[in-house]
Amino acid sequence: MSSATAAMKGLVLSRPVTFVTGNAKKLEEVRAILGNSIPFQSLKLDLPELQGEPEDISKEKARLAAKEVNGPVLVEDTCLCFNALNGLPGPYIKWFLQKTGHDGLNNLLMAYDDKSAFALCIFSLAMGPNVEPITFLGKTPGKIVPARGPKDFGWDPIFQPDGYDQTYAEMAKEEKNKISHRSRALSLVKSHFAEAGYVFQTDTTSTG
Repeated sequence: MSSATAAMKGLVLSRPVTFVTGNAKKLEEVRAILGNSIPFQSLKLDLPELQGEPEDISKEKARLAAKEVNGPVLVEDTCLCFNALNGLPGPYIKWFLQKTGHDGLNNLLMAYDDKSAFALCIFSLAMGPNVEPITFLGKTPGKIVPARGPKDFGWDPIFQPDGYDQTYAEMAKEEKNKISHRSRALSLVKSHFAEAGYVFQTDTTSTG
């Protein structure tokens, strides 16, 4: 058990954790993966787009969100990292995708034989505005391929996880949620909550 977990063990929470997101697809996945294991509600906040290393970005966003909400928050940052580009686009994948599209992301690797990549998900949990955030990392290796499957969820059509013939977009939701970077990070979040023994005092039915 980490010192941070030990310090918060048995912490009584007066309300559910606020998961900060405005992305309906992301919220759908998080709910499917977490089920009823952690009471949470969702809220869209306009947080600044920070620069830096992925874990540092995630922690700072959690600090800012905890101040705005004045309570426990969970924030998520997702990266798509191309090994040939030393980890880029990384945390900036959202903006790369908006500017270049799926074809443009493939074109970034046109000059390289190495098409390998990894999907990285970082959840940062801040139990309050004056509490240091804790981070949980999930990683799934794969490769970048021409877009296949529905194009309604970010870069899923161009990421094919290792050991599969399908892209994230082509996979059944249940199958993706077993092996995705998001599910791996959330499994650590669930373990933390189970270990810490948080107590929720109020009605903690999750809301949209």
